[in-house]
Amino acid sequence: MASGALHSDWLPSFEAVSREQFVPDRIWPGIADGTKQNPVVYRSKDPEVWHRAVYSDVPLTTQWDDGDHDGGGLGVTPSSSNSMPTMVVSMLRDLDVRPGDRVLEIGTGTGWNAGLLARRLGDANVVSVEYDPEVAQGARENLHRAGLAPTVVEGDGRAGWSRGAPYDRIIATCSLLEIPAAWLEQSAPGAVIVAPFGTEYGGEQIVRLTVNGDGTRAVGSFTGGSAFMRLRQQRTERPSFDEYLHGVEWPADGARSTTTLSPWDTGEWFQQFVIGLAVPGAFWRAERYDSGAYTLWIYSRDKQSWASADYEHGRTEYEVYQSGPRNLWDEVEAAYRWWDGQGRPGHERFGLTVTPEGHTAWLDSPDNPVPTRG
Repeated sequence: MASGALHSDWLPSFEAVSREQFVPDRIWPGIADGTKQNPVVYRSKDPEVWHRAVYSDVPLTTQWDDGDHDGGGLGVTPSSSNSMPTMVVSMLRDLDVRPGDRVLEIGTGTGWNAGLLARRLGDANVVSVEYDPEVAQGARENLHRAGLAPTVVEGDGRAGWSRGAPYDRIIATCSLLEIPAAWLEQSAPGAVIVAPFGTEYGGEQIVRLTVNGDGTRAVGSFTGGSAFMRLRQQRTERPSFDEYLHGVEWPADGARSTTTLSPWDTGEWFQQFVIGLAVPGAFWRAERYDSGAYTLWIYSRDKQSWASADYEHGRTEYEVYQSGPRNLWDEVEAAYRWWDGQGRPGHERFGLTVTPEGHTAWLDSPDNPVPTRG
């Protein structure tokens, strides 16, 4: 409240539906930007540290590797969590619910967000879809203990839940590469969709869309950065480098060139997002060296193209190799220089148009699409 993140209209819900009711015994506290995962904390072993983590403004990982990981160590990939409180607040603010609204949530997780919505709107007006049966059952138990009973459905979130449609509001608590057409179909005229929208290249922003009268189009702007776990059915394959070289030693058939654009300048979270909007079907990895230098590797999802760009502190020219039908570094550089040439616009100037056929990102107006490469 003091910071202005939480407004008075949501305060009764947050007071009645405390976060600790929806946090399990074992958690891995993170930090706000999602770049670090702290060691495990158990309520049963260290309740003071556990409570301090729960009432801190950080995300809490509650599951690794789709439930295959056990014990107190870190797994490979976080797969379920209790979201950072200010992110929960900001997305609920974007959702802008009204009395009587029916809400569809995608990604139940621990059930806290569904609980807040049910407290505000009533159990009968909230449906939450969770893919993982164990996670869904845990959420139901948490909600029951809190005296709440929204509908929790086990299923593929891409399909929504047609039995409860139409919905006035749809909110996703998982990152998306594409907004599913089913969500538009299940929306009431003028419905609002709030979701973390990411690119395959990297970066992610919250988008707030308004659906037209017949569910064939949704348009809206980005409201701020986020770092959610990807919807499981939209995770993308990350082939090994060997699959691109086809058994030939690097640089294989890569063509050498140089650039004055530092790979470092392309690596910030928002820059990755902008590049990803303009360079579809590509992703990156970094190979780091003890000296602080690194190689930025860029790959196409179809395994046909790759590029490398070497970064070293203090340099003004950087070596590049590219191979395949797409010159991936050239595409990345063109996207960056386009953004730079537009005055380095922030998230508030970008938006998204969604139809059943796909999405189009734009700058300032739907009539000004982001130029795509590749």
